[in-house]
Amino acid sequence: MRTRTLAAVTALVLSAFLPGGPAAAESNGGTRVMPLGDSITEGTQVPGGYRIGLWQRLAAGGYQVDFTGSQSNGPAALGDHDHEGHPGWRIDQIDANITGWLRTSTPHTVLLHIGTNDILQNHDVAHAPARLSTLIDRITATAPDAEVFVSTIIPLANAGQESAARSFNAAIPGIVQANRNAGKHVHLVDMHAALTAADLVDGVHPTAAGYDKMAAAWFTALRSVPGSIGTPGTTGARRIVGTQSGRCADAGTAANGTQVRLQDCGGQSGQAWTRDGGALVAGAKCLDASGHGTANGTPVIVWDCHGQANQQWVVDANGTITGVQSGLCLDASGQGTANGTPLILWSCGGQANQQWALR
Repeated sequence: MRTRTLAAVTALVLSAFLPGGPAAAESNGGTRVMPLGDSITEGTQVPGGYRIGLWQRLAAGGYQVDFTGSQSNGPAALGDHDHEGHPGWRIDQIDANITGWLRTSTPHTVLLHIGTNDILQNHDVAHAPARLSTLIDRITATAPDAEVFVSTIIPLANAGQESAARSFNAAIPGIVQANRNAGKHVHLVDMHAALTAADLVDGVHPTAAGYDKMAAAWFTALRSVPGSIGTPGTTGARRIVGTQSGRCADAGTAANGTQVRLQDCGGQSGQAWTRDGGALVAGAKCLDASGHGTANGTPVIVWDCHGQANQQWVVDANGTITGVQSGLCLDASGQGTANGTPLILWSCGGQANQQWALR
């Protein structure tokens, strides 16, 4: 077992320098969940890993969830292959990239299992809990409304590494509680208790049955936090609500060329927006900068989705929604707050008519 564990460590270190699979950009309009971590999230030894069992449990429970991330792998039994699992990566490497991933994927829920490679690579293990705390701070600062589930790392077969893993895990409940005391949406998942060394295929990665135990632990934790995976039978769509007006971005009938306007928030389909990669979608139409315009005053309309830059948007933690092509902000024209106020592009200035909340 010791020889196999060392081989697994070598594979993990080497894999940190190998490119992962590009994301397939799958989207089903459900609540956006980012599986985040290293090879155990990616599913080394069992492609798809815990995401297979978690997806199946979510589907059986009537939850509509959209896994998000820049990576993609797994079998057909996994209905959505997107994830943010990076084999060989440590906490600091995830931390160096997390802001961009969150801004691109805009997850509502994050599933974080990280720290195994800090132990395996003996990378300043004493300060690994501090690095984890910094990473959580960055996640909550970038996505303050997200539900962040932080798990202890699963067991390791090597006795010395397992001892280090237990010491690392012992610090995690305090880190999570400190975040909760600060009013942040951070939750603890004791994944170490869900598995034993007998559930590992190579001393590091779970067997198929071990990954399914992880799936069960995630599912139980998610169901304990209302809204983290939506409500069974719903799409997870959100309204775009103006901070200044309290009114919703409304696509009306969603016919091509319809200018999006402020309207009293209700249950109409033109106010139900979902994320598809960088796109914002109402019905079957995408939020669009009219005519690929990049000038102040360009009308914001809906149009058939085509994936071009004028239909790509960044929903930032500061409340702005910015066009990728133009760099301009979604703006309620003339600081208007009344029903029918048209939405346009305008230079970002931080004023209240450019502040939005997805609810």
